[in-house]
Amino acid sequence: MRRRAQVVLAAGLVLAAGAGVAWATVGRADGTPDEPVALELSGDLAAHDPALAVGHDGAPWTVFATGIEGDPAGPIQVRTSQDGREWAYAGLVWKPRDEPAWVADVVPGVRSYWAPEVYEHDGTYYLYWSASTFGSNRSVIGLHTSPTLDPGDPDYGWTDRGEVIRSVPGHTDWNAIDAGIVEDADGTPWMAFGSFWGGIQLVELEWPSGKPADPSADPVTIASRGAPPNAIEAPYVVERDGWYYLFVSKDSCCQGVRSTYNVVVGRSREVTGPYVDAQGVPMLEDGGTPVLATDGSMIGPGGQSVSDGHLAFHYYDEDLGGAFQLAIRELAWDDEGWPVATVDRLTD
Repeated sequence: MRRRAQVVLAAGLVLAAGAGVAWATVGRADGTPDEPVALELSGDLAAHDPALAVGHDGAPWTVFATGIEGDPAGPIQVRTSQDGREWAYAGLVWKPRDEPAWVADVVPGVRSYWAPEVYEHDGTYYLYWSASTFGSNRSVIGLHTSPTLDPGDPDYGWTDRGEVIRSVPGHTDWNAIDAGIVEDADGTPWMAFGSFWGGIQLVELEWPSGKPADPSADPVTIASRGAPPNAIEAPYVVERDGWYYLFVSKDSCCQGVRSTYNVVVGRSREVTGPYVDAQGVPMLEDGGTPVLATDGSMIGPGGQSVSDGHLAFHYYDEDLGGAFQLAIRELAWDDEGWPVATVDRLTD
């Protein structure tokens, strides 16, 4: 099972980043807040598609993020924080000229590596990433592993484990990017993935390889908008209280202040679905309960991950001319068991 950090936040007032509102926080018996908490972040926040790993027992928090475009292609970036608030750039998963040589044969023209996901199982950290080009589903999800996330540990280092799954134009109607890993009640790992094209897919994995249990098996579609361009992506599945929650980003990212990204969620009793929203609308029929949307200068939030009850995402900051920024919110959960990331949701 994935180890989740145990984080206790003191009751108090936390300034909501980008909103100018102080949110009171009073913890419940299970450690979750009665209201969502917006962590006040500072430092190097230029993280797109953040994959968050909350630190515990003195270990730093870590965020992996999409690389910067270049030639050679920009590797996955790493940022760390001792308290989850003050963030610093901590380097790259691999040096630019050490990029996986096999990627060029699978997806020519890659300019940067996208949308990482980090997952720990049995003492190994699995870092999934995507290689693609804009507007194409000639894509691949690859994998690196490390025994630790601590760059100061002598055992630290990322090993290329190769291809996990690929999509090929004309042969697959889905897009192999944006991995999100979850284990079911039996400890079986699953990978949700997908962007536009055929929507959000799910495939069974196996440990310790972290790769598909049956490479010949077709993925199962678990969410779709039902019509082109099918603007849904960045799936992330979280298990809580016997439910599997599927977070996705809808609409368009990567356009600065013109971005229309927003985050919605559905849930299911089975990891394979069917997922429905709070109104009972299936995620296969464009369902989704709102979690985050544009709010003031916070434009187009999305590209989310969840670690230890904390929702990490990027948004485009109107006050910074549309530059993307990292944000983190500790989720609250309403009486019906739905995640809440904004105070407004509490009064809906």
